[in-house]
Amino acid sequence: MKKIDYNDFRIYPDTPITSLATSYDLGKKKSKIKKALKETRKTLGDMQNVLYAHSKYSVLVCIQGMDTSGKDSLIREVFKDFNVRGVNCYSFKKPTLLELERDFLWRHYKRVPSRGKYAVFNRSHYENVLISRVHPKIVLNENLPHIQNKEDITEDFWAKRLEQINMFEQILYENGTIIFKFFLNISKEEQKRRLLRRLNKPHKNWKFAPEDLEERQLWSAYTSAYEKAMNATTKDHSPWYNIPADDKPTARYLVAKILKKRMSEFTDITYPESDLEHKINYYKKKIKKEDKS
Repeated sequence: MKKIDYNDFRIYPDTPITSLATSYDLGKKKSKIKKALKETRKTLGDMQNVLYAHSKYSVLVCIQGMDTSGKDSLIREVFKDFNVRGVNCYSFKKPTLLELERDFLWRHYKRVPSRGKYAVFNRSHYENVLISRVHPKIVLNENLPHIQNKEDITEDFWAKRLEQINMFEQILYENGTIIFKFFLNISKEEQKRRLLRRLNKPHKNWKFAPEDLEERQLWSAYTSAYEKAMNATTKDHSPWYNIPADDKPTARYLVAKILKKRMSEFTDITYPESDLEHKINYYKKKIKKEDKS
């Protein structure tokens, strides 16, 4: 398997999104890639147990990508070996009326992980600078005092919202949250293939919606929105990673490997020392004596 350096997948400020790869050759057959993923996610599960016991850090994983980029299946496959008590996954759909009565980050802040746990955001707070940017009428539903019509939603508005996201993530980081942000980068041609697959396979029909085709026509607008959002918010403490997603097994392995490599750098995450060590034999004898009585 090709050696993975997560810095090779980092997105930096001013990186053109069109320069980012949508495919990546690991140099192995799919069967080998799937086997490597299985081994890596087992290690991730073991590492999560230590994180849970240590209980000083938490991990936030944000998954973003165009329609059909494989977000759901990637989450299922990468986190399959985690203890269920140590990871929560949240999918952010259209805001509810209750959520629209608060600031745009409120519903996300409610779901940030507690210490010792992972939270996976299937789509995330970035929807508020992606889909809302492409469809600005969504912002009007927030009923903001200084926004009366679409003309009020200026570049300055988006710059401020991106800075608010930066501050949100800075607060999380400074309070012990390790942040990963993965952009599942799929080509337009591969999206076409996957949409046709949903139509050609009866058991996949439920995944297709006519709106998918309407959104596909806005590919350039979404590309621009992603580029502006990622360039403004990729930081050393909350980096964006480009994950070539034209091949699903490869994308899943890359995410798992990046998680493993970065988490292994936190050498202070260890099982806590037990004050029972000098009393272990005493407790063993007590339990055995109890069995005899």
